[in-house]
Amino acid sequence: MRLLYFDAHGELKLTKDHIEDTLVNLFDYAVLSHTWGADEEEVTFEDVQHGNYKQKAGYDKLQFCGKQAQSDGLRYFWVDTCCIDKSSSADLQEAITCMFRWYRDSTKCYVFLADVTNRENGNKRTGQTWKLSLRRSGRFSKRQPAASPESQFEPKWDSAFRKSRYFTRGWTLQELIAPKAVEFFSREGDKLGSKETLEEMIHEITGVPIDALRGSPMSSFPVEQRMRWAANRKTRRKEDKAYCLLGIFDVFMPLIYGEGDNAFAR
Repeated sequence: MRLLYFDAHGELKLTKDHIEDTLVNLFDYAVLSHTWGADEEEVTFEDVQHGNYKQKAGYDKLQFCGKQAQSDGLRYFWVDTCCIDKSSSADLQEAITCMFRWYRDSTKCYVFLADVTNRENGNKRTGQTWKLSLRRSGRFSKRQPAASPESQFEPKWDSAFRKSRYFTRGWTLQELIAPKAVEFFSREGDKLGSKETLEEMIHEITGVPIDALRGSPMSSFPVEQRMRWAANRKTRRKEDKAYCLLGIFDVFMPLIYGEGDNAFAR
């Protein structure tokens, strides 16, 4: 497992080496749960390695996660787009096999809802709503925009929340269930609530029982019921329809991209 952090100069860095499972418990870290944009918009492992990431749209999410983690007293955070070396089959296998546990063992999970606004006019975030700045002390701060009608809160974001793409994707199911502390944020970075405070709404949207949202063991729910939770969720690749459920069913199997629907049969 690799973790992200911002150094004293505000540059995004990855921990130099993998953190072994036996040592992960020594690190308090946050995780980001989100839906992917276009591939060219997301910050990759290679982008972080080479320092070529600030121009990408996906960097906003990393800034948000780093800022929120810092405000919660956490230095390290994990984001799937850039903490996995997808050019390495071994790295990808480890990440997909361990991902449920990594989310479960996180101190905080931040759900970034790119299609949910908390502002009255519903305008898309311009990138000026929040930005991170690094002071000489090495701490992050939030630059507050001038007061304007756009900065007023929209009290009825629940409709957009219920329709969010987040609740239709395969990988986000385990990201919702596994962590103990899950917090939801609008695309402006405003906190909407937590898994605990929104559990009734989340149950209505997803069909996942409240006991499961509260951390009951997956083994206490019948296989057929767990299958239903994922039935209408989508993944980009056919194989991921099966691979995204490995943690929920606590099973291991080799990844064979290209096998198509056979992955689910296996």
